[in-house]
Amino acid sequence: MVIKTDELPAAAPADSAREPSSQAGGKGRPGAAELPSVMLLNGDCPESLKKEEGAAEPPRENGLDEAEPGEETTGQEVIVIQDTGFSVKILAPGIEPFSLQVSPQEMVQEIHQVLMDREDTCHRTCFSLHLDGNMLDHFSELRSVEGLQEGSVLRVVEEPYTVREARIHVRHVRDLLKSLDPSDAFNGVDCNSLSFLSVFTDGDLGDSGKRKKGLEMDPIDCTPPEYIVPGSRERPLCPLQPQNRDWKPLQCLKVLTMSGWNPPPGNRKMHGDLMYLFVITAEDRQVSITASTRGFYLNQSTAYHFNPKPASPRFLSHSLVELLNQISPTFKKNFAALQKKRVQRHPFERIATPFQVYSWTAPQAEHAMDCVRAEDAYTSRLGYEEHIPGQTRDWNEELQTTRELPRKNLPERLLRERAIFKVHSDFTAAATRGAMAVIDGNVMAINPSEETKMQMFIWNNIFFSLGFDVRDHYKDFGGDVAAYVAPTNDLNGVRTYNAVDVEGLYTLGTVVVDYRGYRVTAQSIIPGILERDQEQSVIYGSIDFGKTVVSHPRYLELLERTSRPLKILRHRVLNDRDEEVELCSSVECKGIIGNDGRHYILDLLRTFPPDLNFLPVPGEVLPEECTRAGFPRAHRHKLCCLRQELVDAFVEHRYLLFMKLAALQLMQQKASKMENPTSLENGSPPDSMSKPEDPPAPEVGGEEEGSSASGLAKVKELAETIASDDGTDPRSREVIRNACKAVGSISSTAFDVRFNPDIFSPGVRFPESCQEEVRDQKQLLKDAAAFLLSCQIPGLVKDCADHAVLPMDGATLAEVMRQRGINMRYLGKVLDLVLRSPARDQLDHIYKIGIGELITRSAKHIFKTYLQGVELSGLSAAISHFLNCFLSSYPNPVAHLPADELVSKKRNRRRRNRPPGATDNTAWAVMTPQELWKNICQEAKNYFDFSLECETVDQAVETYGLQKITLLREISLKTGIQILLKEYSFDSRHKPAFTEEDVLNIFPVVKHVNPKASDAFHFFQSGQAKVQQGFLKEGCELISEALNLFNNVYGAMHVEICACLRLLARLHYIMGDYAEALSNQQKAVLMSERVMGIEHPNTIQEYMHLALYCFASSQLSTALSLLYRARYLMLLVFGEDHPEMALLDNNIGLVLHGVMEYDLSLRFLENALAVSTKYHGPKSLKVALSHHLVARVYESKAEFRSALQHEKEGYTIYKTQLGEDHEKTKESSEYLKCLTQQAVALQRTMNEIYRNGSSANIPPLKFTAPSMASVLEQLNVINGILFIPLSQKDLENLKAEVARRHQLQEANKNGDKAEEPMATEPEPPGVPEDVASQPPAARDPSSPSLQG
Repeated sequence: MVIKTDELPAAAPADSAREPSSQAGGKGRPGAAELPSVMLLNGDCPESLKKEEGAAEPPRENGLDEAEPGEETTGQEVIVIQDTGFSVKILAPGIEPFSLQVSPQEMVQEIHQVLMDREDTCHRTCFSLHLDGNMLDHFSELRSVEGLQEGSVLRVVEEPYTVREARIHVRHVRDLLKSLDPSDAFNGVDCNSLSFLSVFTDGDLGDSGKRKKGLEMDPIDCTPPEYIVPGSRERPLCPLQPQNRDWKPLQCLKVLTMSGWNPPPGNRKMHGDLMYLFVITAEDRQVSITASTRGFYLNQSTAYHFNPKPASPRFLSHSLVELLNQISPTFKKNFAALQKKRVQRHPFERIATPFQVYSWTAPQAEHAMDCVRAEDAYTSRLGYEEHIPGQTRDWNEELQTTRELPRKNLPERLLRERAIFKVHSDFTAAATRGAMAVIDGNVMAINPSEETKMQMFIWNNIFFSLGFDVRDHYKDFGGDVAAYVAPTNDLNGVRTYNAVDVEGLYTLGTVVVDYRGYRVTAQSIIPGILERDQEQSVIYGSIDFGKTVVSHPRYLELLERTSRPLKILRHRVLNDRDEEVELCSSVECKGIIGNDGRHYILDLLRTFPPDLNFLPVPGEVLPEECTRAGFPRAHRHKLCCLRQELVDAFVEHRYLLFMKLAALQLMQQKASKMENPTSLENGSPPDSMSKPEDPPAPEVGGEEEGSSASGLAKVKELAETIASDDGTDPRSREVIRNACKAVGSISSTAFDVRFNPDIFSPGVRFPESCQEEVRDQKQLLKDAAAFLLSCQIPGLVKDCADHAVLPMDGATLAEVMRQRGINMRYLGKVLDLVLRSPARDQLDHIYKIGIGELITRSAKHIFKTYLQGVELSGLSAAISHFLNCFLSSYPNPVAHLPADELVSKKRNRRRRNRPPGATDNTAWAVMTPQELWKNICQEAKNYFDFSLECETVDQAVETYGLQKITLLREISLKTGIQILLKEYSFDSRHKPAFTEEDVLNIFPVVKHVNPKASDAFHFFQSGQAKVQQGFLKEGCELISEALNLFNNVYGAMHVEICACLRLLARLHYIMGDYAEALSNQQKAVLMSERVMGIEHPNTIQEYMHLALYCFASSQLSTALSLLYRARYLMLLVFGEDHPEMALLDNNIGLVLHGVMEYDLSLRFLENALAVSTKYHGPKSLKVALSHHLVARVYESKAEFRSALQHEKEGYTIYKTQLGEDHEKTKESSEYLKCLTQQAVALQRTMNEIYRNGSSANIPPLKFTAPSMASVLEQLNVINGILFIPLSQKDLENLKAEVARRHQLQEANKNGDKAEEPMATEPEPPGVPEDVASQPPAARDPSSPSLQG
């Protein structure tokens, strides 16, 4: 929260300084419509923005805005965050004093970080701050420092070095020298990742707009590269990572490394020598440097001769940079320039991301000497982080203590969530490093005598095991295949129990890493577990899949609390002695009390009920929907579970059914009561039921129940009716009992559907007394399996056909399926349904993505086992051979065996510690493309039950319209391959596409838990709801508040912050604040590139939004280059034929029209028209709009016949869809008239010329160059942003409507004030109460509303 106002780089003046106040939501109170139980009322709070400005270090654990809880009001806690900042003056040696804005919540340490990041003080690391001669403690908060106030002077005092401080200093100098070098991002280390936005915007957007304001019609070069133009067949790879000119870094030094004379001998230690460095300057001067307690100086040592005496000039400097400035003029010049550039970069380009993002392509890099990198790789720094005293971290203790932090009010919850998130991201990074070390054979096993598959490892207090079935543990479940999926199921269980967050119940930190064909599970270690036998430790659950089962009252009590949210039934099973044991989870779930007294649960692989479609059980018949689709099918393992999303959707579906059943009977009863006037206790007529035209309640039950949305309003009222009848009337009790029975509820007095996760578990037996319950549970599971096939999959296909969801690549398709609870193993079924769908053409993109996903997933399964047989020295040869067989048209690629580079003298090359499972085999080298594709088709049939019609890659491309470059991207992302950035000739029949030099690296693919910021998310959702109701200003404030809280929990970089920034940008744009929109959207793009990937579909959309805001701010050339970038990425990720491409091409065409590039514009607009016609049908309104846009360009070219033709098409669509009287139809007919007149005028002129030759008297023709305003208006329309001008009459109607809704709300709330929407501004006198709480669009006629 330190805001550095004084030294903001020249490139980003206003926007960074202005940010905090705009994001803090000012003084407005968030509208309390759907607020969570906590409201944040900000004081004047410019600093509550987390310090995202310029801080290059990871998010911190401390410095949180703490707050004094206010008094309880109406059951809501109100927290006032007192956060008034003040400024202090800093005096540092050798530079002018400057002032710094700080806030009382900060720690002294944060001022240290800021000084280490500032351009003029960045070379200092070892100093303390003094106030009036007293040294300030590093970890104390500023508000606890006596005498610190506005205008205080803090002195920077240089401190003596220690070995640790000297190392930190050298490391920091190295980081400053490498600050613009992207190699860490390409190599996927230290949470660096790539961003290319600045290449396309030429620096920062904030101020370039102000410069270009006047020059609206600058001659700008608008010609797109050839490969972007519609219809181009080439898909180059190199433009994916354009060369950034800042990357050719200014060379300051040739070498900076630790000297071979380290460590200093005893007699030099007593002179204060800490360590020696060796430097070669840019002028080729070789020098040896001593780091002593007093600073750095040159000594007289050479490479072979040790002489620690000071060399001349005898210059002692407290900082290494100052010393190097003295001895190397090049260093002095270049280091200053480098730092200037570093501070000009947007902070979001350099802040570390919370989890590592890997790039699947990289340019050929120079490998430079780097002392720190070398030291990190080989010292025994077992992930021992610099800032932690002691050696390794006790991960389990850290993970569990953060969970135990208090969470009664908002500041406590923020602190807790922030700590949980930070530890999780650190743990994930450490676990990933450890898993790679294990597979690369760099860690000693704890059971080294056993065979490699069975080995287990401990590294850095993390336990690693391999995904093989070691002790026939999973014999009945599918052996190694089951052992491979169990870790991901277990991870899903951990994720779920963590989300329920029951106090007193603990799960293990769990990360699953796939690397080089192996699956490694990394877990934190339960204290004491390694000293005792597992049999003694487990006091709940079963270690042998249900033969011996034990239970424990404390575990039952803890798990009972999770049973309702997770829909798990408490049930009884028999153990091997035929005793009944009560459980509240599946039998495999084990409870162990650690030496720390905490109750841990582990092995959560069957948290969710089994999926009967893939679990054939002899003697059980599935419902007809399942058998018709060819289920049950035997799967490779018996651990197939339903997803949590499916369980929730199914229960929601059952709830609606329950309500409908209860409703019918209750209404019949009420009707009979009405005829009988004597009983008046419930006598009020059920008029609320007879008026279904009330607006349905806003919360529609999940996306799945879209169809029954209208029924929901009734259902809500019924629920209240049923509640009010509670038990008073025996007849209504009977009704509810019947409804409960019909929907399979476990209670007969209320709706409660839960699943028993042990049903159909091999080896689990149930007591006789429970047989009826077991029968009902079996039926429920069958119904759920049928629900997936009869509701969820058709619902998904319908959403795709309506373009309610727009997946663009395999990952986004998988996400859309999983949100609906459909597992990936149903992909074949989804594709079958797409093929049979009446809207097959409109689903073409889904079919293509699905087929591509099916092929690459099948290839991934084969690749996994293929890689396990490859030893490290043959890795690049093996991977390039696989890619050639998979993607190259070359008919017989030959694998290069690794032995040809070197010849070994000794023939006996048997080594002890080979990587797990590696035999000296080169079986991989004999694979052929024919064999691989045969296997892929077989795998697709076996796993996904889908028949592929192709025998080679070229047939696949031909038959399904796929792109090889897209397949390459998908397989690389799924397997972690990184390839060289160059143009590959996939289609050459003369040479293979890949050589072993093209495979640069193989990265791990990591799955982990993502802890959530719950309060921030509630604010975000409330803000979204507000915006949808049209309360833009309140929505904007809630979302700014959410942004603050997100920053507080996640630090500056996170996927959810990205969504927040995008919405804020859109709101600012609609409210007319283009500069603010631009600033927020720029951050959203940078963040999406850094956190999701430079070519992730989300990034493509962010680029499109940014282009619109740039156009609105008159930055036309920037807008075009952003749109071209988005189009290039979409071509790479999917290809041309995607519904989203129509929107993109309309955008490009409109901008080109605006800059009068008519012919180019037409190429894009006509492509958009073709794509829209295909995906939305020739009669859709989108197509009509497309026709209109094309007509406008033809008009500008004065080709009136073509213009008329297109506008007529549009007019016909409007007329048939909307009728004669609709304003769109009228507009279109007006435009037709105008075009006809122009056409007639032109014809007259032409005739005149023909008749009178050159002497003709020609009236000037009116050719309209489009105005920027009209182009912007069309851009807004196609991007779904509507500015609604309202007439006086509309205003009256709106007021009446709002008043009516208001009364309804009042009635519904029975005066419950806490829910009422609050006004944001003090109401002007004389405005009726309801006007203040209605959409701004109603209050201010020109004000926009949102329909995006």
